Amino acid sequence: MDASEALKEFEEAGALLKGHFVLSSGLHSDTYLNKSIVSMYPDRTARLCAGLAEKALAAVGRVDCVISPAMGAIIYGYETARHIGCPFMFLERVDGAFRLRRGFAVEPGARVLVVEDIVSTGLSAREAIAAVREAGGEVAALACLVDRSDGEADVGAPIIPLAALKVDAWPADRLPDHLRDIPAVKPGSRGISQ
Repeated sequence: MDASEALKEFEEAGALLKGHFVLSSGLHSDTYLNKSIVSMYPDRTARLCAGLAEKALAAVGRVDCVISPAMGAIIYGYETARHIGCPFMFLERVDGAFRLRRGFAVEPGARVLVVEDIVSTGLSAREAIAAVREAGGEVAALACLVDRSDGEADVGAPIIPLAALKVDAWPADRLPDHLRDIPAVKPGSRGISQ
């Protein structure tokens, strides 16, 4: 699957939105990728994750396990691991930091593919990668459906995006003219409701 095919999956699912959005980071954008809408469709999710698994394996070779941060990336991490044929685990926040729980453990030195859904600033990806390293895993790369920073986010590991899309974002006090008169919608997941 190439980048245009991946973005077409978002478009056809009605998950590539235009308007005025407040992102989880607090920044404002005129474009929003709603990965939750995509995950409503198992066939789309399977196609995207098969493409991501293929691209990741071609880039990093061996993967011993896949780990994703909860909550939004769990479906994509699980499905990518299924296509790779390796175990899957997820990280949860404990006292504000990502940790493996529920009996999950990484073998020391295991090659881990961290799978995210959408990378914007890279903050949660950096936190997830740090948690995997702290648990003893060797992070082979971060794989994601869409890198909306178009390669600008520094996550502390190679990024393997299925698609890259440069989406501008602005602080609330520096909105561009085309967003100033449009009411903002908060579709993110960090305690923000629509």
